[in-house]
Amino acid sequence: MTTIATAQATSTAAPAAFFAKWADMATWPEWNNDTEWVRLDGPFAQGATGALKPKGGPEVPFDHQIATGPERTTVTVTVSIEGPLSWFWTKVMGADLADSVEPDLRALVAAAEAVLV
Repeated sequence: MTTIATAQATSTAAPAAFFAKWADMATWPEWNNDTEWVRLDGPFAQGATGALKPKGGPEVPFDHQIATGPERTTVTVTVSIEGPLSWFWTKVMGADLADSVEPDLRALVAAAEAVLV
């Protein structure tokens, strides 16, 4: 598996606010501009796996993690790709995906902070 990009942000929003945003996959394109669709491989729960399809690209696995601290939530997002053509898609779309991870994470933080949990 090749990691394309990783981004991290801190927020005052509770972890539950982030989980609410991630669980509502139909609204991901509202805060994740380059996403065509998202799916989970099972129920939405801690440790769940899934994939997302960037616009114009192949589906890629995603990893979202949360760590809590005093009055802060730290969110880490990692986009990676695997498979026999991963080198090709990394070359073709890697830079665009890497460039979008930070702004998409900022938009997720803003959306989570707008949720009253």
